[in-house]
Amino acid sequence: MPQSIRTTALNRRQLLGATAAAGVALSAGPAAAAADDGSSDLTDKPDLTGKSVLITGCSSGFGNIGAKLYAELGAKVFATMRNLPRAEGEALAKVAKDDGLDITIIELDVLSEESVNKAVAEAERLNGGALDVVINNAGIGTGAPVELQDIETMQLLFDTNVMGYQRVARAALPKMRARKSGLIVNISSQLGRVMVPGMGFYSSTKFAVESMSEQLAYELVPHGVDVTIVQPGGFPTKIWENGNIYTAPMLERAGDERKAAYPALVANALPNGGGTADPIDVPRGIALTIAMAPGKRPLRLPVHPGPKPQQGINHVSAQTQIAMLGNSPYGPWVKDVHGRTD
Repeated sequence: MPQSIRTTALNRRQLLGATAAAGVALSAGPAAAAADDGSSDLTDKPDLTGKSVLITGCSSGFGNIGAKLYAELGAKVFATMRNLPRAEGEALAKVAKDDGLDITIIELDVLSEESVNKAVAEAERLNGGALDVVINNAGIGTGAPVELQDIETMQLLFDTNVMGYQRVARAALPKMRARKSGLIVNISSQLGRVMVPGMGFYSSTKFAVESMSEQLAYELVPHGVDVTIVQPGGFPTKIWENGNIYTAPMLERAGDERKAAYPALVANALPNGGGTADPIDVPRGIALTIAMAPGKRPLRLPVHPGPKPQQGINHVSAQTQIAMLGNSPYGPWVKDVHGRTD
């Protein structure tokens, strides 16, 4: 391959931009909760009155926007973030006070089981029982090729993006199961089904989230608890800006020989942007899902105004799971999950 073609092919920013424009790297709108063709009205305002919602990672992005939206729709929101007190928590508390929103700020660090258990227990105490919805949103991302991502980086990514979700789900599920109702929402990514060179282990963590969440969905069918996996496309949130905090020192540790092997990918390793789509689309899609009848919520929810290539994988995966397990003792659970609007 000529150098000019190879450099263009490996320029991650150009790749992401080109695939977005072509509809290769983006997925459908939040209305996919109701219809695959994205035909639902994004201005729908479901009534979340009486719902209690705990969200991780509310200092910015989908978590911060979602906390305000769900509260505006009537929910009792427990917005969590680490390292309180902090300016982001104070700003969210001020919005809640000024707008009369039911938002309680609670400290929660997804890297700490003690912190997670304490935060969930406090939310349950204030709620007077089991939470209706838990949204695992806190996550980090790094750029650069896989070889350049050392074990320190890999461990942090998986500890945050995968084990963090598990810590929160395990803390909330006992009371949900006891009540025979609830919803776990795990934020994945389109990159949990497809991948782009130069994204390192971010995709790997989201592939893990997809698998863990789907298995959990099967196992919770007899307990009346739903699981929805949200698959956002590219949105301009702070995840990549924040990810540079981890990417830059990782590149320093990588060494010149390794970096020299991937010049184009290293040149574009520090992520930025995320497109121009409105990030509120993701909380809107989640709100529509929360408002759906229990047992009818989709297993997967692609969210983005563009096309949704991962749906082909989603569809084949569902067919494969049913073919493999449909006639087994697990068949009723698998068919229940994949029989929903998905």
